[in-house]
Amino acid sequence: MYNCRPGVRHESITLYNPSTNSPLHRSTEMSPELANSQAAHECYPIRTVSKLTGVNAVTLRAWERRYGLLKPQRTPKGHRLYSEQDIRLINKVLALIAQGIPISLAKQTLRQQPDSTPTRSASATDDLWRQYQERIIAAIMTFDETSLDDIYNEALSLYPVDIVTRLLIVPLLHALGKRWTTEEGSVAEEHFFGVYMRNKLGARLHHRAHNLDGKKLLLACLPGEYHEIGLLLFALAAQTHGFRLVILGADLPLAEIPLTVQRSRSDAVVLTGAIGSHIEGALDGLRQLSARLSAPVFIGGKAAAKYYDTLSSNGTQPLNEDFQLALRQIDQALAGS
Repeated sequence: MYNCRPGVRHESITLYNPSTNSPLHRSTEMSPELANSQAAHECYPIRTVSKLTGVNAVTLRAWERRYGLLKPQRTPKGHRLYSEQDIRLINKVLALIAQGIPISLAKQTLRQQPDSTPTRSASATDDLWRQYQERIIAAIMTFDETSLDDIYNEALSLYPVDIVTRLLIVPLLHALGKRWTTEEGSVAEEHFFGVYMRNKLGARLHHRAHNLDGKKLLLACLPGEYHEIGLLLFALAAQTHGFRLVILGADLPLAEIPLTVQRSRSDAVVLTGAIGSHIEGALDGLRQLSARLSAPVFIGGKAAAKYYDTLSSNGTQPLNEDFQLALRQIDQALAGS
């Protein structure tokens, strides 16, 4: 037996994504017969809660099953129904995770600090993600795709994808880069992990591509940039943010972009490069591209900050290396265009 009423809204509520601080949902309609009632509650199926909070259904079930964080009601057929209080709780958990608190400590932290700002447990957080990183590197060193897949899926089952990207995959890529530059790692390891990540990210991007109605971004790597994992990670974050995407991958000639923007009706262009030589070699072409397009051209990647002034004077817009901050920059630029 469940005591919430699907589809009946009884109060105004605004939910926020803790990563972007942007509103996720607002319910303002009130049923007249329930206007003075405090007993009735709207409830939501798991697919709706996932859309409202950005936490996928697998993760919501894991939080319920492993940690007892949620106790959704059930329909007679066993389908989960979540109240507005449940959604507020999910957003509190997301805020804890954004603070760096492991999901395993979330319930205890909420019980101890129900209404206060959570305190980051630095040692527990660092240990958690360091252990994930070490386990993945060990799997890469032995070319063990099954273990690699199990570890990555375990992290994704417990944490939203943007958290896994920011706290695990991006630092992992930096660590692997150091291994390869010091010859501690091998080209074979790099290729093994690169192929794995392209397959995983490509599948997720394809699966989530439907029913989006946001602005359209054309994404590509700068000429000479063949490493596209960073681009695909940004694409996943942008898609989660609601953008539609045209992904053109590695080493795109700048001369191809204007016609592609026209035919795809893209609203903006995002180009990425990991090292300075990619940007240095493209400065003249970027200047010409920006002058030719009415759509804004954004430059991302590790090297963008180093060339911030040059790129800005070129008519292009360098992006913050943090994906969520970069997406805010794009939002603001497109809102003003």
